[in-house]
Amino acid sequence: MTVPQHRPWRGVLVATALPLTAELAVDHARFADHCTWLVENGCDGVVPNGSLGEYQVLTPEERAEVVETAVSALGGERVMPGVSAYGAAEARRWAEQARDAGCASVMLLPPNAYRADERSVLAHFEEVAKAGLPVVAYNNPIDTKVDLVPELLAKLHREGFVQAVKEFSGDPRRAYRLAELAPELDLLIGADDVLLELAVAGAKGWVAGYPNALPRASVQLYRAAVAGDLDTALPLYRQLHQLLRWDSQVEFVQAIKLSMDIVGRHGGPVRPPRVPLLPEQEAAVRAATVKAVAAGLA
Repeated sequence: MTVPQHRPWRGVLVATALPLTAELAVDHARFADHCTWLVENGCDGVVPNGSLGEYQVLTPEERAEVVETAVSALGGERVMPGVSAYGAAEARRWAEQARDAGCASVMLLPPNAYRADERSVLAHFEEVAKAGLPVVAYNNPIDTKVDLVPELLAKLHREGFVQAVKEFSGDPRRAYRLAELAPELDLLIGADDVLLELAVAGAKGWVAGYPNALPRASVQLYRAAVAGDLDTALPLYRQLHQLLRWDSQVEFVQAIKLSMDIVGRHGGPVRPPRVPLLPEQEAAVRAATVKAVAAGLA
């Protein structure tokens, strides 16, 4: 498989929150508008059907339609869907659906129905790569209990199964080890609250959460950080970090959707088994978002 020279996963790709109606149906019109708004505000593309997009509680029909809506709004080059599933065969089918919809790349978790060993991980990524699209690995050992350590990622890249990794371990030291073992493997920032650390360590992109609510300021922060402009990046990072750290909390979907509501976008409700924020959590998110708006960051 040849990797596209332009590498469509580079830049700020927003892991999109999914607008739902009061009846918890997918609001496709609002989702298309949201995708367009993000790009108009400086983001490079979107990642639908990630965990922020509540893909685990979508029907297969809804999941496919979400990808098609994003592609219709932005074109396939700007859309990198999550294709994660318990089984490799199902994940490959989602990758094929993304390919047929016109997408240029996909994002994939390792097998996570159990604590998969290295052979299982390699087989899983090999199967999904057969769909013919470049695969961005998603390393989230906190939620999946399967850790794509730098040595394993280097092996996946060497075999041609992955071209980049969304790194969510929270450990910026891995960036340097990864660069030594697999210099052609693109590191993507996977957790909003280590953005600066991974950007200065050489990240080529950001699969981002909080730009759903604050795209302009978030993009400004990312561009300054990867350019090494710490005079711009560090004050912005300090201002935003109170919100960015919600991306690493269990309630990240609810928090980001609440911030979207506060800045005048439609965040709206979440589907079960997620439940609304506790009053003290809501108050904390609300206060931090209002503060960001007052600082001109919205």
